[in-house]
Amino acid sequence: MAQLKIVNHYDSSFTLATEAKAELVSLLTQAAFLTQVSEQGNCQRLEFTGLLFQPVPYTPTATKGMPVEFEQYHDSPDYLIINVPPNFMFKAKIFQPSRLCAIYRKF
Repeated sequence: MAQLKIVNHYDSSFTLATEAKAELVSLLTQAAFLTQVSEQGNCQRLEFTGLLFQPVPYTPTATKGMPVEFEQYHDSPDYLIINVPPNFMFKAKIFQPSRLCAIYRKF
């Protein structure tokens, strides 16, 4: 039987190339995409905060699957966290990290 391995610390830092980040932001702020996410998030309007993070495994200090500094947005009724669609990552030519989440502010 396999044992669970507890991670005590996970480095979630990453750097995106300027062009890749600009392309990703462009995709995440398209009107049609914002409308679709707004409908699914049950809000009138969304605004991308510019905040992106890499999901992290559970650790004793990061219990919500995100870096601790972003946990304030997790249960907030004013914010919505989404997984960046894989096709957006591909179009922006972002391969590392393999997954990102984006934070939007609800209005």
